[in-house]
Amino acid sequence: MDGISLELTSPRLLELNPEDIGGNPKMQTQRPALFAGYGDLRQLRYDYPLVLIENDGGSICVQSLTGVVDALIRKVTPSGPQGKAFRWQLLHLEQNIRDLVAGGTKGPLSQLWRKAEAELLKSGDGDGREELVGNLDLAREMLEVDGTVIDCDDKTPVQFLVHAWNTIHAGQAKAFRKRVDGLILKLSDILKADFIKSDKARSPEILKSAVGDTFETDFDFDAMSRVLVEGSHSDLLSADRLQRIRAVLMVLQSQRFYGPGRASGPRVNEVEPYSFIFDCCAAAMDAFRDRLPQMVDFIEAVSIAELEIQNKYRPVLHDPFFQRFDESELTAGDLALFPSYLVCLRDGQSDAAETVRALEAIASGFPVKVLIQTDDILGDPSPEPPRSSFGGGSARLAAMALGVNNAYVFQTASASLCRLQERVLKGLVYDGPALFSIFSGATRTVSGVSPYLLAATATESRTFPSFTYDPAAGPDWASRFDIGDNPQAESAWVVHTLSYEDEDHQRITHTSALTHVDFAVCDSRYEKHWVPTSRSRWMDTMVPVGDWLPGDRGAASDAVPYVWTVDSSGRLRRTVVDDRMIDSARRCAETWRSLQELGGIDNSHARLQLDAARKDWEQEEEREREALDSADDSTPTADIPVATVQPEPEAVLAEPETISTDDAHIETSRCTTCNECTQINNKMFVYNENKQAYIADPDAGTYRQMIDAAESCQVSIIHPGKPRNPDEPNLEELIARAESFN
Repeated sequence: MDGISLELTSPRLLELNPEDIGGNPKMQTQRPALFAGYGDLRQLRYDYPLVLIENDGGSICVQSLTGVVDALIRKVTPSGPQGKAFRWQLLHLEQNIRDLVAGGTKGPLSQLWRKAEAELLKSGDGDGREELVGNLDLAREMLEVDGTVIDCDDKTPVQFLVHAWNTIHAGQAKAFRKRVDGLILKLSDILKADFIKSDKARSPEILKSAVGDTFETDFDFDAMSRVLVEGSHSDLLSADRLQRIRAVLMVLQSQRFYGPGRASGPRVNEVEPYSFIFDCCAAAMDAFRDRLPQMVDFIEAVSIAELEIQNKYRPVLHDPFFQRFDESELTAGDLALFPSYLVCLRDGQSDAAETVRALEAIASGFPVKVLIQTDDILGDPSPEPPRSSFGGGSARLAAMALGVNNAYVFQTASASLCRLQERVLKGLVYDGPALFSIFSGATRTVSGVSPYLLAATATESRTFPSFTYDPAAGPDWASRFDIGDNPQAESAWVVHTLSYEDEDHQRITHTSALTHVDFAVCDSRYEKHWVPTSRSRWMDTMVPVGDWLPGDRGAASDAVPYVWTVDSSGRLRRTVVDDRMIDSARRCAETWRSLQELGGIDNSHARLQLDAARKDWEQEEEREREALDSADDSTPTADIPVATVQPEPEAVLAEPETISTDDAHIETSRCTTCNECTQINNKMFVYNENKQAYIADPDAGTYRQMIDAAESCQVSIIHPGKPRNPDEPNLEELIARAESFN
């Protein structure tokens, strides 16, 4: 899972108990066995809490608290034993912040940081207190980021996307106001220059105010005015041009799309900017239609302003054009000047009809970014879902939106938002509609499982896989569609290592697939579809669901599918599931298989072409062999000379190989078997016989995956080196991220 390994290697091993607890194990809470290593997530360092970074259009909009503290540790603490105490203090501070956030404390990082410092200082002893205070002061001074701190809960998707949208909006507003203010200033200069040449500018009163009170008795301003007024007025602006420039200035200074800039003068505080964040598609589309005339007026004003500034406006040529200028004249570049519309929909709170409107809005090309937050993937088991809920169908909306070729589509769970924030930012700046489908993990019928853990499980169990469709990435599906953000994307199911202790206190380790059934077992609504069994009732005919599904075992009446679960006492169970659960898991597997094909993994069309090419090659080889055999039969034989084997020269010991900093490598001997890298790409990263990772094939994945693994590694032993593919997107940003690990 993102930021957490599901391998159960903690000292607290599972215990097999041959007797049912309390006589009825089903009365006790059952959870996937792979959850046993995760009790209180506050004691673990992972992607949450998140810091919503305050900036104006930067390359990142959020950072995990762990990432913030790690960066600070690298920056301010001495390396080696000298910095051990300082590092421990900062990690303790991080833990205090986690506890505050988990307890419901809200606020910016700077505020929580000071509260956590106060808690840490309470526990400081007298001898080291002065050093502790100095270290904390230094760390606070070097802390470069700030922003609201959020946990993973039911509010996370909206908070994250609204913050990301505001980040993009702030950057766009800055560029927009800079351009508009420039036009306003230049047009104002034209008017000022014309005024200076006018009779009014040469009146005695204006001349007197220009000189000031000090020398007003030394000049005859009436005489000076008569002399100046007698000058030529032939270069004054025409009345039509003056009116045109003033009208353009009025439009530019009063625009409400981003709000007036500093050049708008007194109108800065008079004009209230439009809002672009809505909770239903109808309101967003109505707002767009209502504002369309103002958009047309603004683009017309910008076009006229640019012509006037260059003195290229020709009334005979341009007046007829701008008289018939309407919305049909707006180009994609014109529309890109304005903010996009963000619509936030949520399962259980938004009307189910909104999903239809969302797809209609996206298909129409309307410049909208739609968030569909799903809290409940499985939906109510009853045939009729509630009208106020999207039900299980909301999880399929993103897949449906893939049919809109010009829409950016991104699906993921809350657990992956920090790691995949670049995908979100790309969708928000994409010049077209975008759909973001996010599972929060906050399912009301799942108790005792944190939203983060449930969200991560939804992705790993293929129940809610991550995928991206980016129309701007290239001309074909191979470049546009990507499922590489899923762990072990080449496999049907994600496989983990499960370790437990049997009744003889012997450690047993085997692999276990995390399937859709494991996810469904967490939901109390589906309890009637599974029965946990203790060891005394285990049979040889029991088959793990992960092994059951790939084959056709329906005819094998004696085979029984099960998943590994643990009860509330930590005892391991084989939980047998019924046909409904198996059918649901099979549909989930089929959907995942379809996504794999779209993503180019074991594509059936490519496989057929490969089989045909292989068959043609084998036939050609057979024909060539037959031709050679025929030639051999007709060729007279001769004595074959015997080759003399010369002794091989003694091998020279090679110099020890040095690893270039340009090459990706792992300090294998320091590997802690945390599974972070292998979950990202198990072809690139492989374990040796000692269960320590090494890079088996650096070309089996992308440079981005190499860096993601380096950032996820808990002991920082992965060194990404230099990129091997010069054509990989966003290399400049990736190389910058890799610097701290090389």
